[in-house]
Amino acid sequence: MWKQAFAATARLASSRRRFSVSTAVGSELRRSVEEHFREVSNITPPSKKKLIPPPPYSVVEGALDRSEGPVLRRAYGEEEISISVRRRAFAIPSRGGGNEDEVDRGHDFISELFLYVNVSRPGRSNSLLFLCGLYPDAVGIDSVCLISKQAPDLSQGRVFLALDQQLRDAFCIYLEERGVGKRLFPFLQSWLYLKDHHNIMNWFRKVSNFINDIKPT
Repeated sequence: MWKQAFAATARLASSRRRFSVSTAVGSELRRSVEEHFREVSNITPPSKKKLIPPPPYSVVEGALDRSEGPVLRRAYGEEEISISVRRRAFAIPSRGGGNEDEVDRGHDFISELFLYVNVSRPGRSNSLLFLCGLYPDAVGIDSVCLISKQAPDLSQGRVFLALDQQLRDAFCIYLEERGVGKRLFPFLQSWLYLKDHHNIMNWFRKVSNFINDIKPT
């Protein structure tokens, strides 16, 4: 009987210790998440209302909430031009004349963007996809692909520099006529800053809600 009583007391003490440790860890995690959330909340992103793309491009509805997909769209005759954007593989840390507060917050200066420019026509089973680098003062085509609308993963592409110079020049003019150029850079740069802030705020909200729903065991 004494052994049973001692074992029961030991189990109760162990349970209390686990509850105490679990509560302490949960409180610390909750506090840390809330602190980081407040820190991110104090960062002022570009205003969505003031973020207007160069005409005649317009922002695709719901683009801010999607992880992928086009950001800008426009009509060009019978064609539809859609543009998706990503950061290049690297970003340059802010420095030299930049906002010191931004450096302290760990912002990166986005100096180079990667564009997916899709040109489609009604009734056609395929479309042209240009992979481009966009800079503050220029746009450069990396490759040109012909993709199937039914199977977009299957494409026939060509490295741009492998093409004849005359053909490269013609493709550059082709994109310029459709408004794909350096004038898109300020908008798309600000868009990525806004999207980064939007994504991290949503992430902290979801993590905070998840942690607050955890019941100590």
